[in-house]
Amino acid sequence: MNAAEKNLNDLTFEEALKKLEENVSSLEKGDLGLDESIIIYEEGIKYSDYLLKKLDSAEKRVEELSAKNDGNGQSSLNTESLNI
Repeated sequence: MNAAEKNLNDLTFEEALKKLEENVSSLEKGDLGLDESIIIYEEGIKYSDYLLKKLDSAEKRVEELSAKNDGNGQSSLNTESLNI
């Protein structure tokens, strides 16, 4: 793992999302040179991949917690006790 990847992995989801949004904004302005645009685009792909991995990880964690909760014979919301 190189230094750039390590720094990326130190970011929170929200920080990485903000960086990606900044990259998109820079590219949308259209005032960058070709080389700089490619570098920013490549960086944006890395942020996008990182964010997708974080979302996938969160989704798996929620599924695990739901399965664990269902395994205890409890539902996440007991509507019978609410008299609905």
